[in-house]
Amino acid sequence: MAEGFLKAFTLIINLDTELLNIIYLSLKVSGTALLIATATGLFTGAIVGFKRFPGKDFILGLLNTFMGLPPVVVGLFLYLLLSRSGPLGFMGLLYTPSAMVIAQGILAFPIVASLCHSAIVSVDPVIRQASKTLGATPFQITLTVINEARYGIMSGITAAFGRVMAEVGAILIVGGNIAGYTRVMTTTIALETDKGNFELALALGMILLTISLIINMALYLIQKRGMVAR
Repeated sequence: MAEGFLKAFTLIINLDTELLNIIYLSLKVSGTALLIATATGLFTGAIVGFKRFPGKDFILGLLNTFMGLPPVVVGLFLYLLLSRSGPLGFMGLLYTPSAMVIAQGILAFPIVASLCHSAIVSVDPVIRQASKTLGATPFQITLTVINEARYGIMSGITAAFGRVMAEVGAILIVGGNIAGYTRVMTTTIALETDKGNFELALALGMILLTISLIINMALYLIQKRGMVAR
């Protein structure tokens, strides 16, 4: 074990090319999925938070339920859609980074949408009333409330990023774990462990743990600032 950790540190210190490529693809795929989930999730959370319409409670229930979506179920569903015999097979997305982005985006979307909604509805109603009294337009009122809810929204985005960075099931099914093309940190750890190549697996594991620590520290600081601001 000690020898494995020593070799893992050596890979990190020497900036091994394969290691860097895997880290880059992981951040690229997860970052792209997070951007898409943030745009759609924030919009959905705001709509559900500001508007009253039939079926609102049902949508909220779905968002809360989908926060715990099993990744392998998402991967299986996407595989059936994107496979050659599936309805979207003509797009040729299966076993590509794009399919991995879609899978991670689906997993991140309900987290962003649900937590953004919670942050928006928790804003003091007096702020809306004061903005309306001062003559603000509905759009300006919306921006004001979102600004007040920014710490909760940032917490939701950070939590979603942590979820997609640690995800393995869905992207393994739709990405195929192809070396140099769809191989990311989590899938590489699983593969290299099975092969007995613990050096690369340990190196990626340490990097993934470091990223997880940074994400959790960022989430803690955001939540702390939000409580101080209140």
